[in-house]
Amino acid sequence: MEIQNSDTSRFLSTGVPGLDTILGGGLTSDRLFLIEGEPGTGKTTLALQFLYEGVRRGESVIYITLAETRVELKAVAQSHGWSMDGIHVEDIIPNENILHPDHQFTIFHPSEIEMGMTTQRILDTIEKYKPTRVVLDSLSELQLLAESPLRYRRQVLALKQYLSGKGCTTLFLDDRTALSGDLQVRSVAHGVITLELINQDYGSERRRVRIVKYRGIAFRGGSHDYKIVTGGLVVFPRLIAAHTRVHTERKRLSSGIAQLDALTGGGLDEGTSTLLSGPPGTGKSSLCAQYVYAATQRGQKAAMFLFEEAANNLLLRSTGLGIDLEGAIDSGLLTIKQIDPAEMAPGEFMQAVTDAEAGGARVIVIDSLNGFLKAMPDERFLATHMHELLTYLGQRGVVTILVGVQPGLIGGSMSTTVDASYIADSVIMLRYFEARGKVRQAISVFKKRVGLHERTIRLFSMSSKGIEVGEVLTNFHGILTGVPTFDDSQSHVLFDDDNG
Repeated sequence: MEIQNSDTSRFLSTGVPGLDTILGGGLTSDRLFLIEGEPGTGKTTLALQFLYEGVRRGESVIYITLAETRVELKAVAQSHGWSMDGIHVEDIIPNENILHPDHQFTIFHPSEIEMGMTTQRILDTIEKYKPTRVVLDSLSELQLLAESPLRYRRQVLALKQYLSGKGCTTLFLDDRTALSGDLQVRSVAHGVITLELINQDYGSERRRVRIVKYRGIAFRGGSHDYKIVTGGLVVFPRLIAAHTRVHTERKRLSSGIAQLDALTGGGLDEGTSTLLSGPPGTGKSSLCAQYVYAATQRGQKAAMFLFEEAANNLLLRSTGLGIDLEGAIDSGLLTIKQIDPAEMAPGEFMQAVTDAEAGGARVIVIDSLNGFLKAMPDERFLATHMHELLTYLGQRGVVTILVGVQPGLIGGSMSTTVDASYIADSVIMLRYFEARGKVRQAISVFKKRVGLHERTIRLFSMSSKGIEVGEVLTNFHGILTGVPTFDDSQSHVLFDDDNG
């Protein structure tokens, strides 16, 4: 049975974009939460964002550090453009005097003295500032001071009860550097958030966050990508299309070319995805540009995400075909985003696309599907990521156009890198073929899940006049092989101008 998080008043925002979403609303107030992760995963940054959110809301907040100094914390804050104003810092760190022989303990074990002193300073700090938000950094130091697992667990339990009784929502940070891989605090904490750092064979490392445990809350499980930017952590919640079902009126998107619309049964249906497939250079990206241009001419917004081609090259080529994408950009109807795949995680890309839809884009182009799949070779389930994204966009009535590049030029296999039936609702095929000593192009619709379409193969050409879809190639056989046979006596009907 799914738990409903209806009472949002008992949640505190983490201040981290996207994290509240996967937590089901935020952190339950007056509870203890464990933030665990290896060094470099961003625990300190997350903790500071949590405290800054409290400062923004006029709350009293404290950062209790057992490892980093006040100067080091200030440096972290400055790297993100933050000020430490409003955040009380209590650094309970042994000073250099501990190295002097007069300060070495001989009768009592050092841990007995230091643990008591540390605990008392924590309690005094809480009593002094009466905070609503507390960060303790880090548990590794506390565990080393406690030495025994029993003493460590009792200490954590006592702190939990004390802080909850004082109305504190507390984050315990654990960098997993203690000698023991003890998981006892997980059972004590109300919730556990794990930050992971994953090294890649190529490109920058990937970071993922998981909610391991959250008592009584319907959180969004699984791994979610996040990154650390200037300004803190940004979490990209894993897209779940089933949570966003919306029923909208569906219309058809015209390409602005009558023959092409006839071939596709009147145009591309809203809420569907279309795969433009073919060898390199057959005009797939140009055809995408035509659909985008036609949409912006009707006043609709569009977005293009480019994995392979530079945006400048696309604009120059489109202008040569009489397709004015620059005018659409200037009017605010079109956005073109160049993707740097070595630096972008799948979750970040999904977020960029859904943000474009939220901004009003009714046509979204992803060029190309091959680039998306090959750009992140160390990632698994990329096809599943894409299927979930296309389902989400489809439910919101967006026309999604994907480019799929087939290997080879003329003849050979027409295989694709993904299962077209799994990814796309419609498939438009562009193909080279040889005729009268020239390489020409043909276009056909192989599949359309919604409505009827022509099953003919038509001549396709591009020139300064624009994109043209010509007559049905009725006198040809074997066009899809790349080397067709045809009745030469009738070929002048199609190639009189010889511009194809």
